[in-house]
Amino acid sequence: MVANIGSHGVQRFGGDDLPKPSVVVMAYTAHSEYTTAEPPTFAVVGDHDGIAPPVIMERRVAALLGHGTSVEYRKYNGVGHGFGLGTGTSADGWVAEAVRFWDAVIKRGR
Repeated sequence: MVANIGSHGVQRFGGDDLPKPSVVVMAYTAHSEYTTAEPPTFAVVGDHDGIAPPVIMERRVAALLGHGTSVEYRKYNGVGHGFGLGTGTSADGWVAEAVRFWDAVIKRGR
């Protein structure tokens, strides 16, 4: 859902007429739809995700980069789908990385 809102805004899904998000943080998703005007995106996935295989996220990341979208992508070793905060795994700290990305985007004005 977060990727859809990043692509189209909330109004398309029954929300108010608000601006699209300034940043999208995507975790372990197989969402492959995108537009040519996506917000900067931070994407994470586990290399053992059997529900949302990393290759699908990697295709999305490549497409976004091809359209000039600022993207940071992380694939964490030894974790599957739904690693949450990543505590005790190779994904530990991903939320702080996402916040740093978000903060940098906001400070530079996208």
